[in-house]
Amino acid sequence: MTHATPHIAAPPAGAALEGGAAPTVGRQLSVDFKQVLGGTARATLGAVGALLFLLTWEVGSHLYGQLQLFPPPSGVVVALWRLFGEQGFAWDVWASLRRILVSFGIAAVVALPLGLLMGAFPPLRAVGGPLVSACRYLPATAFVPLFLMWLGAGEEQKLALLTVGVVFFLLTLLIDNTLAVRTELIDTARTLGAGRRQILRTVVLPACMPAYVDTLRQMLAVGWTYLVVAEIVATTDGIGAMMMRAKRFVHVDEILAGIVTIGVMGLLLDGVFRLLHYRAFPWLHHAR
Repeated sequence: MTHATPHIAAPPAGAALEGGAAPTVGRQLSVDFKQVLGGTARATLGAVGALLFLLTWEVGSHLYGQLQLFPPPSGVVVALWRLFGEQGFAWDVWASLRRILVSFGIAAVVALPLGLLMGAFPPLRAVGGPLVSACRYLPATAFVPLFLMWLGAGEEQKLALLTVGVVFFLLTLLIDNTLAVRTELIDTARTLGAGRRQILRTVVLPACMPAYVDTLRQMLAVGWTYLVVAEIVATTDGIGAMMMRAKRFVHVDEILAGIVTIGVMGLLLDGVFRLLHYRAFPWLHHAR
């Protein structure tokens, strides 16, 4: 007489072991949805990604063979040292940074109140929404000839171009941020006797502020994308002007140095906004 051997199913992968402890083998290399990474892990992975990119660039440049047209990162570092040490590049960086900050400040001053009001009140959104939506599709570079005729080739033309390149996208996102405020908050305030102005000031605006700061951080990057275009017309200072001078003499390493500088400046400003968001709204980060 034969006896059937009982089948014991293997525990599923990742199941808890006896005593409730989960297996730890390979946990450090796991990748999962909504995975929470510590600050050290994020910094390490970011450094690995940057090193891989630089290594690929260095090797690819030498394999290409024409270092003058495709300089490696080491050559770009040498060009940066030369630009800052011998050609006064720091003044060009400051000129570009000043234009970005001033133009973005103008765009924020215009878009923040309009975004709050248009997002909070549907009649205002109905009046201005179609125009804002249409303007989002207009390339800012198309305004260059008009700005040159209206404002000349001075600083005003550059600031106008950088402002137009940001303001309509920024306004659209701020309206969406305002629309995301929960209706229950407004209804509760209205039930407690608050008026429209009080609800706007004490309920809607505070509820929107975390999203507003994050939107400003994201849209600041758009201003940097128009910087070179704004600085190539009748400009003697700025990162874009330096890149145009380098183009005349086929100094590709200096052009790439300008691109790298824009990326680093943008990354630093992004970090400032992230720090501001963390300091102003710490409960949002502690909840993650």
